[in-house]
Amino acid sequence: MSDLPLLALKLSLLVFMAGSLMEMGLGLRLRDALSGLRDRRFLLYGFGFSFVIGPALAWGMARLLPLSPPHALGLMLLGLTPCAPFVPVMVKRAQGDVAYVPAMMLLAAVGTLLLMPVAVPLLAPGLSIDAWAIARPLLVMVLAPLALGMAVFHFAPHVAETARPRVKSVAAGAAVVMLVLCGVLFGRGFLASFGSFAVGSQVLFLAIMTTAGYGLSRGVRQRRRSVLGLGLCTRNVGAAMAPLLSAPGVDDGVIVMVTLGVPVQIACGLLAAWWFARDAQRAATEGEAACPSG
Repeated sequence: MSDLPLLALKLSLLVFMAGSLMEMGLGLRLRDALSGLRDRRFLLYGFGFSFVIGPALAWGMARLLPLSPPHALGLMLLGLTPCAPFVPVMVKRAQGDVAYVPAMMLLAAVGTLLLMPVAVPLLAPGLSIDAWAIARPLLVMVLAPLALGMAVFHFAPHVAETARPRVKSVAAGAAVVMLVLCGVLFGRGFLASFGSFAVGSQVLFLAIMTTAGYGLSRGVRQRRRSVLGLGLCTRNVGAAMAPLLSAPGVDDGVIVMVTLGVPVQIACGLLAAWWFARDAQRAATEGEAACPSG
């Protein structure tokens, strides 16, 4: 593999991840995120499904399904990284509680940063990379840009308002470049994956996580369960790929599996958002019928 295209891929991934998280931080108040995290049920379900059930399910599926070792590792990495940067858009489509999105995204970012350096060496002992080598790019690509964006929003809200759409455009452009480079570098692997269970395993994983998170979160309001469901239905592909680009000798099939998560989760997320929006409309209609005016 040529060093120049691989370097361009790493740079585009860095810009995409840092830009996406900074764009989120430029509109996020810490107190808003903490207000959602004070909801103990939401916090318990969010943490449990994201960082206990999700990784355990991905590990079990990787053992039971007919996946190649690289695809199995890719699935486990996706299982460790809930909540894509585009979750706010999906939640709006689902008519979910937008006020709880910052809590879900902050929980996912911090949880991923803490869990991945510990879990990856255990799940992939053949991947020659230590915990700090995994944590370092996550700090640079996840926590630092998020904190910087929040700081700008707090101290200079007018600057944040001006900068936010520009940062969003840069991140979107980097995402396109990243996907094109993945196609150029790993095109054969993408084509070969459609003859395997790579896509099917991701669809199954996301379907189980979404249904469980949305349907089993007892005592949480419907619009907040939508936030949980969509946070679990989408995956932070950049965070999942970060340790791969730091480790030597990574099989191309792992990167292919992780990158396939982009179109798969968008399709699954749109379907889940439609389902949740239908439930929200039904609940609103039933509420109006139960409380007639006059």
